[in-house]
Amino acid sequence: MRRIIAPKDAVMLLLRVLFIIVGLFILPLCAHALWWSLRDDVAPNYRQADWSSAHLLPQPSAAPQAIVAIYAARVGRWRAIFAHHTWVVVKAAGAQNYTRYDKVGWGLPVRTNGWAPDGRWFGNAPRPIVLIEGDEAQRLIPQIQAAVASYPYQVSGDYQAWPGPNSNTFVAHVMRSVPELSAPLPPTALGKDWQPLRDIVGFTPSRTGVQVSLGGYAGLSVGWVEGIEVDFLGLVAGIDIRRPALKLPGWGRIGMQPIVW
Repeated sequence: MRRIIAPKDAVMLLLRVLFIIVGLFILPLCAHALWWSLRDDVAPNYRQADWSSAHLLPQPSAAPQAIVAIYAARVGRWRAIFAHHTWVVVKAAGAQNYTRYDKVGWGLPVRTNGWAPDGRWFGNAPRPIVLIEGDEAQRLIPQIQAAVASYPYQVSGDYQAWPGPNSNTFVAHVMRSVPELSAPLPPTALGKDWQPLRDIVGFTPSRTGVQVSLGGYAGLSVGWVEGIEVDFLGLVAGIDIRRPALKLPGWGRIGMQPIVW
């Protein structure tokens, strides 16, 4: 016999779900919004922001080895409350220049060398997610370049800030194509979990777990590298066991950093 859910039980279930949503997603985001509003170093617009190098990478002449890096930095103005922008940098052994790959929302979506390889983004200093040098980096560079070339959303109009595909969807594609990069993007990398609806279930970018994505509007990831992440409207809450940390909307990762050296 089928069990009929009484209206009172349905209301209680709905209240529990709302309580979880408020506790995991809304309250942390509001707290970070308040903290961010007290900062006095936020650039008011694109033109007045500092886009210069943060001097995280050595000069090519002083670093003959191959280098692969992935960086993340807060985006501009009020959107920085809840979002990071990520990008990929490579330098082959003996090369005299770095090559930086971004996806952006204006002009041609996938940009090459649009900014300094370790440049600030809207004045916000980047943090490394991946930094690999030497023979391993040299081996990965052709795979990364092939992943950039194979990205399916490369033409004007293919960018959607929310829920995706956006800059973080692009970097997640590269990491999914080159699982040896083996690091999770920040939980505030809005759009990193976006997948077309035909790909609801698949591997996490590191291929160490499973990801369920409902078009970027909701989802769940469970993996050794990514940890446990719950996605609600692009906001991510979760926990990392491998490198212990909490993941909270707005605040991002609190605990050990995920960087791969």
